[in-house]
Amino acid sequence: MGTLQGTEYFISKSMGKAIMDYKMLADGDKIAVAVSGGKDSLTLLRLLLDRKVFVPIKYEVMALHIDMGYPKSISTKLEKYFKKLKVEYKIIKSDVLKKTGKSKINCFWCSWNRRKELFIAANKLGCTKIALGHHMDDIIETVLLNLFFQGEISSMSPKQKLFKGKIILIRPLAYVEEYLIKRFAKEAKLGHDACVCPHSITSNRARMGRIIQELEKACPDVKKNIFRSVKRVKKDYLL
Repeated sequence: MGTLQGTEYFISKSMGKAIMDYKMLADGDKIAVAVSGGKDSLTLLRLLLDRKVFVPIKYEVMALHIDMGYPKSISTKLEKYFKKLKVEYKIIKSDVLKKTGKSKINCFWCSWNRRKELFIAANKLGCTKIALGHHMDDIIETVLLNLFFQGEISSMSPKQKLFKGKIILIRPLAYVEEYLIKRFAKEAKLGHDACVCPHSITSNRARMGRIIQELEKACPDVKKNIFRSVKRVKKDYLL
């Protein structure tokens, strides 16, 4: 795996800053990387493995994939990739899709059920952290989603303790913009898959992405401004 170069170097540098800023990792951690098969989670898995060679903290990495039972399952493809990387892995097959009516299935439903299976598996396998592939663009879109559709000012935290600290979520790609991940996925030939859910294109998150793209035409720094705004809240000017 050797010295990092090109796009991977820049992503790793941003990852390192996020990990340090939020104290995401500790010596001896066993990290469950939630791998969906998309470019973000595959990039996160690859970078966490490659960084083990030179970072001072010693940690283990395990790939976890939750197979929700969609017709176009990529479990077999991912299993081959995990074996190629020589990474410990576990593929969990869920039957929740068969028990749910089509009218109830949407992005929130899928995310909630996938996360539930992930938490259960990570706990059973003795993992101390769960790493998710959310990047800067995801965090920015979440700010707008919560503002427009929930009427609140909140986002994804790069490090989040759940159930009184029993589960710790980390998002090492929090400082990385999506365009860099796309570039790395192409350069590294990750062979990633798009979301197989039919709701992914029409989801509110996709709408936020299109709104941000439109705003960038007038303000090229709009993404960084939204990202920074969550850290620079002026409480004296809130209701």
